[in-house]
Amino acid sequence: MKATQLLYNLGQSIWLDNITRDLLETGMLQRYIDEFSITGLTSNPTIFEHAIKNSSSYDAPILEKLANGKSGEELFFDLALEDVTRATDLFRPIHERTNTVDGWVSLEVSPLLAYNTDSTLRAAKNLFARGNRPNLFIKIPGTKEGLPAIEESIFAGVPVNVTLLFSREQYLAAAGAFLRGIERRLAAGLNPNVGSVASVFVSRWDAAVRDKVPAALQNQLGIAVAMRTYKAYLGLLSSPRWMRAYNAGARPQRLLWASTGTKDPKASATLYIKALAAPFTVNTMPEGTLKALAEPDNIGTTMPANGGDCEEVLAQFASAKVDVKALAAQLQDEGATSFVSSWNDLMRVIGSKSDALKRAS
Repeated sequence: MKATQLLYNLGQSIWLDNITRDLLETGMLQRYIDEFSITGLTSNPTIFEHAIKNSSSYDAPILEKLANGKSGEELFFDLALEDVTRATDLFRPIHERTNTVDGWVSLEVSPLLAYNTDSTLRAAKNLFARGNRPNLFIKIPGTKEGLPAIEESIFAGVPVNVTLLFSREQYLAAAGAFLRGIERRLAAGLNPNVGSVASVFVSRWDAAVRDKVPAALQNQLGIAVAMRTYKAYLGLLSSPRWMRAYNAGARPQRLLWASTGTKDPKASATLYIKALAAPFTVNTMPEGTLKALAEPDNIGTTMPANGGDCEEVLAQFASAKVDVKALAAQLQDEGATSFVSSWNDLMRVIGSKSDALKRAS
């Protein structure tokens, strides 16, 4: 049995961290759904930049939008919403079959807004309305400034994929913002079933300390942080406050593992996939990692509910002078900066391709 099917049988949702027009038009995304147990999809500016730069499939739509006076960010979101809504339609049967638990597709607000609460909220509402699909997640960074926008978006009925989370503490803050939004909906007499996931990035931890710790600790920090976060996640799910919300009709916010492609060429391509196997979680992975899971395999043991040996491992990193709390803040700040850089690259690609197409037409 394929490892992808084993994970699905375990109760973990596998999402593809990629979207291109070619994936949609060649039927490859549908094949992944049918053959690799894919039940959702995530996107980001880098993914769209590569898709637009490396394919001619966007040329005609770009020319059409240019003729209608569109450019830059406005033109991009038109293109992105076309791809994303096609993907949501492919996943819609899964969304309905799972009673809104699964079958989601994520689209990110402009990362230029990561530190502006009001602008993030307006952008989230606008994109969700334009997408006009019940299984569309709007990605909002879990930064300090993003947390109020997350709460307000949930209260407004906008499903949210909270991104850029790195630690247990950052996850708990995001989960708190989600639940406050849900509790406010309950107090206002509104339907509390508003979908959300909290995306915790894993492999970037190990990339950050690769040259700073002994070989024996290589590729262990991200997994230890994830195990600590998973323990906290299960604690929240079983807490009286969250159970009161479930009793009133709310759905839990699921924990999502992001950045699960292995960055160390000496490590297994499925290192993080096997380590993060856990029921009622999501793992979103790049195509290369997905294909590595397409062969028959043994997933092994699932993540321990009690965090396993994560605290002992983290103590070893502390002894190696790794300040996990400070590094979590650094990784979130660097992630926000990286997203802005990727966004600027995307806008440059949109601009250069627009200019080239206009000259050739």
